Amino acid sequence: MIRGVLYSLKQAFRHGFKNKGMSLASIFAITAMMLILALFFFLTVNVSFLTENIKDQFGTIEVFLKDETTKEQAANMITSIKEMQGVENAEYITKEQAMEEFKTRWGSNAYLLDGLADNPLPNSIRITLSELESGDFIATTAASLPGVEDVRFYREEVGKVIKVSNTIQKGALIVIIFLVVVSLVVVSNTIKLTVMARQDEIQNMRYVGATNWFIRGPMFLEGIIIGCISAAISIVLSSVIYTRLCETLGEQAFQLFSASLVDPQFLIKNIIWIFFALGIGIGACGSIVSMRRYLNRKGETV
Repeated sequence: MIRGVLYSLKQAFRHGFKNKGMSLASIFAITAMMLILALFFFLTVNVSFLTENIKDQFGTIEVFLKDETTKEQAANMITSIKEMQGVENAEYITKEQAMEEFKTRWGSNAYLLDGLADNPLPNSIRITLSELESGDFIATTAASLPGVEDVRFYREEVGKVIKVSNTIQKGALIVIIFLVVVSLVVVSNTIKLTVMARQDEIQNMRYVGATNWFIRGPMFLEGIIIGCISAAISIVLSSVIYTRLCETLGEQAFQLFSASLVDPQFLIKNIIWIFFALGIGIGACGSIVSMRRYLNRKGETV
C-alpha cells in the first residue's frame, strides 16, 4: 500500500511538472480566488465582530442628569431602574469618567480635548439592556424621572447596523460559494487535460490489470497538490495583506467604532486550517469529477 502511495505521489509530481503550464495556471487561478475569498472572510468576521461591539455599545441607554442632581438622588434612580424588566445593569458615570472615555475613543487626537476650560459633559446613568426590545419603554420611563435632563437611546441605529451586517454576511457567503465552485471547475479542467494526455497510457495500464485506484491515484494526488500549493501561497499573501490593513486602519476603526479589528494572529491561525482543508477538498473533488466525467464518456469506470 505504501509503495502504491509513493508511486502515485511520484507520478503526480511528474505529470504536474510535465504539464507545468496548466498546473501553474491552475495554481494562479485558485490562489487568486482564495485571496478574494480571504478578503471576504476577513470582511465578514470583522463586520460580525464590529456589529456585536456596536450592539454592546448602543444596547445601552445614556441618562444625562441635570447639574443640580445629587449623587444620592442618582443612586435612588439607579435602584428604581434596576427593578425594570430588561435592565441588566445600571451604573453612575461621572463627568470626569465620561471625559476619559472620550479621550480613549479619540486616540491620538485626544490632546484636542485638553484645551477645554471646563468639562462640558454631564453626570449620567448608563443602563445596560439585557434585551433591546425593552429599550423604548425603559428610555421613556427613565426620561420621566426627576433630575433627568435628557435620554439617549440608539435602537433604530442598532437595527440598521444589524440589517447592513446581515446583508454583507449573506453577500459574502454567496461570493464564497461561487469562488469555491469556480475553483472546482478550474482543477477539474486541469485534471481532465491530464487524463486526455494519458489516455493511451491509462488504456495500457488497464490491459495489464491495473486497478481503478492505481490509475486514479496519481491524478487524485495531483489535484490535492495543486490545492495545497495554492492554499499555502494564499495564506502567506492574505496574512501579509491583513496585517498591513490592521496596522493602517486599526486606529481609525477604534476611533469610529470604539473597537479594533480582529487580531491578525487569531484570524491567520483559523485561515490556515480553513484554506488547507479547502485546497485539499477542491483538489480532490475537482480530480474525481473530471476523471469520472471523462472516463465514463469513454465507457470506462475508473
